[in-house]
Amino acid sequence: MGEIEDGEADHITTDVQGQKCALVCECTAPESVSGKDNLPFLNAVLKNPVCKLYRFPTSDNKWMRIREQMSESILSFHIPKELISLHIKEDLCRNQELKELGELSPHWDNLRKNVLTHCDQMVNMYQGILKELSKETGSSFKSSSSKGERTLEFVPVNLHLQRMHVHSPHLKDALYDVITVGAPAAHFQGFKNGGLRKLLHRFETERRNTEYQFIYYSPENTAKAKEVLSNINQLQPLIATYADLLLNSASQHSPDSLKNSLKMLSEKTELFVHAFKDQLVRSALLALYTARPGGILKKPPSPKNSTEESSPQDPPPPMKRQDSIPHHSDYDEEEWDRVWANVGKSLNCIIAMVDKLIERDGGSGGSSSSKNEEKDPSLVDSVITHPREDWYEQLYPLILTLKDCMGEVVNRAKQSLTFVLLQELAYSLPQCLMLTLRRDIVFSQALAGLVCGFIIKLHASLHDPGFLQQLHTVGLVVQYEGLLSTYSDEIGMLEDMAVGISDLKKVTFKITEAKSNDVLPVITGRREHYVVEVKLPARMFESLPLQIKEGQLLHVYPVLFNVGINEQQTLAERFGDVSLQESINQENFELLKEYYTIFMEKMPPDYISHFQEQNDLKGLLENLHQNIQAKKRKNVEIMWLAATICRKLNGIRFTCCKSAKDRTSMSVTLEQCSILRDEHQLHKDFFIRALDCMRREGCRIENVLKNIKCRKYAFNMLQLMAFPKYYRPPEGTYGKADT
Repeated sequence: MGEIEDGEADHITTDVQGQKCALVCECTAPESVSGKDNLPFLNAVLKNPVCKLYRFPTSDNKWMRIREQMSESILSFHIPKELISLHIKEDLCRNQELKELGELSPHWDNLRKNVLTHCDQMVNMYQGILKELSKETGSSFKSSSSKGERTLEFVPVNLHLQRMHVHSPHLKDALYDVITVGAPAAHFQGFKNGGLRKLLHRFETERRNTEYQFIYYSPENTAKAKEVLSNINQLQPLIATYADLLLNSASQHSPDSLKNSLKMLSEKTELFVHAFKDQLVRSALLALYTARPGGILKKPPSPKNSTEESSPQDPPPPMKRQDSIPHHSDYDEEEWDRVWANVGKSLNCIIAMVDKLIERDGGSGGSSSSKNEEKDPSLVDSVITHPREDWYEQLYPLILTLKDCMGEVVNRAKQSLTFVLLQELAYSLPQCLMLTLRRDIVFSQALAGLVCGFIIKLHASLHDPGFLQQLHTVGLVVQYEGLLSTYSDEIGMLEDMAVGISDLKKVTFKITEAKSNDVLPVITGRREHYVVEVKLPARMFESLPLQIKEGQLLHVYPVLFNVGINEQQTLAERFGDVSLQESINQENFELLKEYYTIFMEKMPPDYISHFQEQNDLKGLLENLHQNIQAKKRKNVEIMWLAATICRKLNGIRFTCCKSAKDRTSMSVTLEQCSILRDEHQLHKDFFIRALDCMRREGCRIENVLKNIKCRKYAFNMLQLMAFPKYYRPPEGTYGKADT
């Protein structure tokens, strides 16, 4: 029958007919089977592994050995706690900025008070959820029966790594990973009014068309305002730090140190100045002016769309620091240009002064000075130096001027952009905040799975230079296979899932060297952009390309393809509407094609030819597009093609249904057996037997047991009849289990 390693088999079963087929044994010590999984890096992320061993015959009557492993991840709880902490910090900062907005006319002041009351309640809710999650210290798994619990809303349902390790007599060992997780969705919030895709569209349409007294800014401009505010908060302290470093270098009279400090100061100040070039800042300054008591405008601000919002024609700069609230005077639109430009001029003065100091000291470096003098001859007079004077004394007043100019810009820009955020919250407060909560919940579930998948993929491919080059040159494609129907509550789940996965485009990864035994990822950022810092032990970190070691941000390209396969999808196709599924598949095909185009443009020709030898990616994409256009019922070919393309492109694979338990188990086991047949020459007469064996005795039936304390898939006869071929479990493994 096959070989069993001593001390590793708890029980052995064969196929029901008793014919020569598969050997299944359950491992009591799964970590010992593969040395790779023994590394502390993975053990810190994966928990409670379940392992099964199989032997299946090949087409030439030899044997292949398969090791199937399913593991939980502590990231199920770690990532949501990190995210909620960030949300609380972001919201507290926003609330403080609203309080510091200054004096407003009665209408706007009442509106602000109302917004702050609701926002403070929201922060309290997040703090309560974080407190409850912090009690789950030993947890690494949320069961399907807990998906409706409020305190666990942010935690993904049934998140696992499903791994298949193949030892083939013909090919070198191969590893196939799929992350299985319940569809990211707000189950506690419910789906009575649909999911995020519909709710966000409806909310935005109503907000745009309302007669309510607020200024409409599009979601893009609101996001832009948050981005600029975030840049201000990051860059201002950095510029102050580099300015102090420059003064320190001057006091030490070190030309090289002075040049380096100036370089860092210049880079950050230029980024700072660039942040305010957007017309939205001008529009916001103008709008805030009219909201002040006594503010008079000849042209009232009323942006109607994203183009007009961004540009009320010319800049709107305010007032002098002594009187930040102008009263009964015409608004000087050119003042903002002057204040904003003063930061750049102050930097130019510092550059010219440093060049003069180094030049008089006998060093080289008049190039930037001459450039600045050509641009602004007045700088020559302002930087005439006296050789006997100390460098510090000559630079100090210029640094002080830079900081003052920067403070003036920050004060005005912060208040005006905070006023933009007030408009976002001004309309339908409870609904707006509940949508934010729902989106945060769905995103948290999606991100926990993504981070888990990224770490597993990175670990498995650390010794693949082609993958590492692809990672920092192109980015990583992340393919989600959805099995939700477009009927009843699952429509809302699919709408939530589509938005949550699309929002993952806001995520970038950064790999750093772990300085301690704590290798858990750290998240920084805000709702519009997150950076996930993945820590690697020193030995693993040193094997990375220079670009990654230097902190280059690594991008992901998430795509979702959904094909409903249960009896509810049968009803949807005959009596309902499948347009949601069709539009999602078409939209995400375009995203996948875009990734493929970037991949072909940026990767070296020899690497691309290696891919083309394996399979014609262009042909696979065309086939996928044809199947999406065909509108065939329960067209599972879409999922197989998308999964194949993802694997060929070194991507991360996800499989999701409502709870990642029953339909997901059927899909994952089918995919595993299909890979054994297509890539490892599994004997064609044993395909169904291998499939039944994995479903009856493999890791996925253990997953069912973990979730509902019952070793039966939750399918009834009606559901079985509705399933596409190969999605039906073997007899005796299904029944009325609780879904």
